[in-house]
Amino acid sequence: MSQLKCKMIELPKILDRRGNLTFIEACCHIPFNIKRVYYLYDVPGGALRGGHAHRHLQQFVIAASGSFTVRTDNGFEKEDFYLNRSYYGLYVPTMTWREIDNFSSGSVCLVLASEHYDQEDYIRDYHEFKQLAAEGIADGQS
Repeated sequence: MSQLKCKMIELPKILDRRGNLTFIEACCHIPFNIKRVYYLYDVPGGALRGGHAHRHLQQFVIAASGSFTVRTDNGFEKEDFYLNRSYYGLYVPTMTWREIDNFSSGSVCLVLASEHYDQEDYIRDYHEFKQLAAEGIADGQS
């Protein structure tokens, strides 16, 4: 098994009749410092996003608006997470294959990342990912 698993994290929610507020603090609500933020929007029906893993990067994924499914795979176990509340997010550790699909109309997928963009950190071939995951377990690096 990998050392860390994906997990849903409930974020603070301040209720107010004028509108609710949720906030996120690095190394408090999520287990890393935030170095990059990006978001997906206007995703066409039936489109699949993700389809890769990261060697070092950790992510926190939030359905800022609408809903979608995050399919995760650590090389040994697969799990799907349905995100549809802006005060919950999904922690995605390193070496986790992820695919995002089933975007509702008008959805916004907000992602907080632990590292700046680095093309070399991506693993885009699923078979390579499976091999690296198996080697990590065999080497005791999980």
